[in-house]
Amino acid sequence: MTPTDYRNIKIKRAYDPSDADDGYRVYIDRLWPRGLSHATFHYDSWDKAIAPSSELREWFHEDPDGRWDQFRKKYIEELRANPAFSDMKKEIACKTVVTLLFSSHDREHNNAVVVREALLSEL
Repeated sequence: MTPTDYRNIKIKRAYDPSDADDGYRVYIDRLWPRGLSHATFHYDSWDKAIAPSSELREWFHEDPDGRWDQFRKKYIEELRANPAFSDMKKEIACKTVVTLLFSSHDREHNNAVVVREALLSEL
Protein backbone atom coordinates (compact mmCIF):
# COMPACT_ATOMS: atom_id res chain seq x y z
CA MET A 1 0.00 0.00 0.00
CA THR A 2 1.37 3.42 -0.89
CA PRO A 3 0.79 6.38 1.43
CA THR A 4 -1.97 7.72 -0.82
CA ASP A 5 -3.89 4.53 -0.08
CA TYR A 6 -4.30 5.74 3.52
CA ARG A 7 -7.42 7.40 2.15
CA ASN A 8 -8.94 3.92 2.13
CA ILE A 9 -9.09 3.93 5.91
CA LYS A 10 -12.61 3.78 7.27
CA ILE A 11 -13.93 4.23 10.78
CA LYS A 12 -16.65 2.09 12.29
CA ARG A 13 -18.12 1.34 15.69
CA ALA A 14 -17.27 -2.12 16.98
CA TYR A 15 -21.00 -2.67 17.53
CA ASP A 16 -21.88 -2.08 13.87
CA PRO A 17 -22.19 -5.22 11.74
CA SER A 18 -19.10 -6.18 9.77
CA ASP A 19 -19.28 -5.78 6.02
CA ALA A 20 -17.32 -7.29 3.14
CA ASP A 21 -16.23 -3.74 2.20
CA ASP A 22 -14.51 -3.26 5.58
CA GLY A 23 -11.29 -4.84 4.39
CA TYR A 24 -8.76 -5.39 7.17
CA ARG A 25 -10.46 -4.61 10.52
CA VAL A 26 -8.31 -3.22 13.35
CA TYR A 27 -9.83 -2.76 16.82
CA ILE A 28 -7.91 0.09 18.45
CA ASP A 29 -9.33 0.43 21.97
CA ARG A 30 -7.49 -0.72 25.08
CA LEU A 31 -10.54 -2.45 26.59
CA TRP A 32 -12.72 -5.15 25.06
CA PRO A 33 -16.05 -3.74 23.78
CA ARG A 34 -18.66 -4.27 26.47
CA GLY A 35 -21.33 -6.79 25.57
CA LEU A 36 -19.61 -8.24 22.49
CA SER A 37 -18.50 -11.84 22.49
CA HIS A 38 -15.23 -13.07 21.08
CA ALA A 39 -17.25 -15.40 18.86
CA THR A 40 -19.31 -12.68 17.16
CA PHE A 41 -17.01 -9.64 17.04
CA HIS A 42 -15.05 -9.82 13.80
CA TYR A 43 -11.64 -8.14 13.74
CA ASP A 44 -8.33 -9.04 12.13
CA SER A 45 -6.10 -7.29 14.64
CA TRP A 46 -6.55 -5.83 18.12
CA ASP A 47 -3.99 -3.07 18.55
CA LYS A 48 -4.55 -1.86 22.09
CA ALA A 49 -1.01 -0.47 22.26
CA ILE A 50 -2.02 2.53 20.12
CA ALA A 51 -5.01 3.44 22.29
CA PRO A 52 -4.72 6.72 24.20
CA SER A 53 -2.90 6.48 27.52
CA SER A 54 -5.18 5.92 30.50
CA GLU A 55 -4.33 9.38 31.79
CA LEU A 56 -5.26 11.07 28.52
CA ARG A 57 -8.44 9.02 28.09
CA GLU A 58 -9.63 9.76 31.65
CA TRP A 59 -8.80 13.46 31.31
CA PHE A 60 -10.74 13.66 28.03
CA HIS A 61 -13.80 11.86 29.42
CA GLU A 62 -14.14 14.46 32.19
CA ASP A 63 -15.20 17.03 29.55
CA PRO A 64 -15.37 15.51 26.05
CA ASP A 65 -17.06 18.52 24.44
CA GLY A 66 -14.69 21.08 25.93
CA ARG A 67 -11.50 19.07 25.55
CA TRP A 68 -11.84 17.51 22.09
CA ASP A 69 -9.37 19.80 20.32
CA GLN A 70 -6.79 19.44 23.08
CA PHE A 71 -7.35 15.67 23.18
CA ARG A 72 -6.72 15.41 19.43
CA LYS A 73 -3.42 17.30 19.70
CA LYS A 74 -2.23 15.38 22.75
CA TYR A 75 -3.22 12.01 21.31
CA ILE A 76 -1.46 12.74 18.00
CA GLU A 77 1.67 13.56 20.02
CA GLU A 78 1.31 10.23 21.85
CA LEU A 79 0.87 8.37 18.55
CA ARG A 80 3.91 9.94 16.93
CA ALA A 81 6.06 8.99 19.94
CA ASN A 82 4.60 5.47 20.15
CA PRO A 83 6.56 2.69 18.39
CA ALA A 84 3.33 0.66 18.22
CA PHE A 85 1.88 3.28 15.86
CA SER A 86 4.83 2.79 13.49
CA ASP A 87 4.28 -0.96 13.74
CA MET A 88 0.60 -0.53 12.92
CA LYS A 89 1.46 1.55 9.85
CA LYS A 90 3.69 -1.27 8.64
CA GLU A 91 0.97 -3.83 9.40
CA ILE A 92 -1.63 -2.02 7.29
CA ALA A 93 0.76 -0.96 4.53
CA CYS A 94 -0.13 -3.89 2.30
CA LYS A 95 -3.89 -3.71 2.92
CA THR A 96 -6.13 -2.21 0.26
CA VAL A 97 -8.87 -1.14 2.69
CA VAL A 98 -8.59 -0.79 6.46
CA THR A 99 -11.39 -0.18 8.94
CA LEU A 100 -10.51 1.21 12.36
CA LEU A 101 -12.93 -0.08 14.98
CA PHE A 102 -13.78 1.81 18.16
CA SER A 103 -16.32 1.25 20.93
CA SER A 104 -17.21 4.81 21.96
CA HIS A 105 -20.83 5.96 21.58
CA ASP A 106 -19.63 9.22 20.00
CA ARG A 107 -18.95 8.64 16.32
CA GLU A 108 -17.33 12.04 15.77
CA HIS A 109 -15.12 12.38 18.85
CA ASN A 110 -13.16 9.19 19.45
CA ASN A 111 -9.67 7.76 19.14
CA ALA A 112 -10.32 6.22 15.69
CA VAL A 113 -10.99 9.67 14.25
CA VAL A 114 -7.61 10.83 15.58
CA VAL A 115 -5.73 7.73 14.39
CA ARG A 116 -7.16 8.18 10.89
CA GLU A 117 -6.26 11.89 11.00
CA ALA A 118 -2.70 11.03 12.05
CA LEU A 119 -2.38 8.57 9.17
CA LEU A 120 -3.77 11.05 6.63
CA SER A 121 -1.46 13.82 7.85
CA GLU A 122 1.50 11.71 6.74
CA LEU A 123 0.51 11.90 3.07
